[in-house]
Amino acid sequence: MRTLAVDPGTRRVGLAISDSSGKFANPLEVLSVRDLEQAIDPILKIVQREDVERLVVGLPLNMDGSASAGSKSAKEFGQALGEKTGKPVIFVDERLSTFEAEQLLVDRKRGGEKITRKGKKSQLDALAASLILQAFLDGRLQAID
Repeated sequence: MRTLAVDPGTRRVGLAISDSSGKFANPLEVLSVRDLEQAIDPILKIVQREDVERLVVGLPLNMDGSASAGSKSAKEFGQALGEKTGKPVIFVDERLSTFEAEQLLVDRKRGGEKITRKGKKSQLDALAASLILQAFLDGRLQAID
């Protein structure tokens, strides 16, 4: 089952996609946006082009598990995506995914890979989305109602 993960943010939206077997997540791209509404059309095109069957949307919860200010807008965005695409939307906890992605990029840089500040920004949110998606595919992240 092909799954698209969306890590919504205030300025960037990270996207990752699974392989056709639904076992492996890969970073796809980062959309630069002024508001989340701007990301809907590009995501619709990806859903159609890649034959996506479901969407996983990260909710930025507080460390205590409660909803954050960004959680509400992410939930509304995910619901709008579900309506526009006609695909099921699964919400998951994305706490610390960006931190984990940053650590992976730091490790890659220490390993000798050339990563500029601009390159880090362009990769970070897609990498975070792929971490969210892989955790979901592996059963480590459960759906949030």
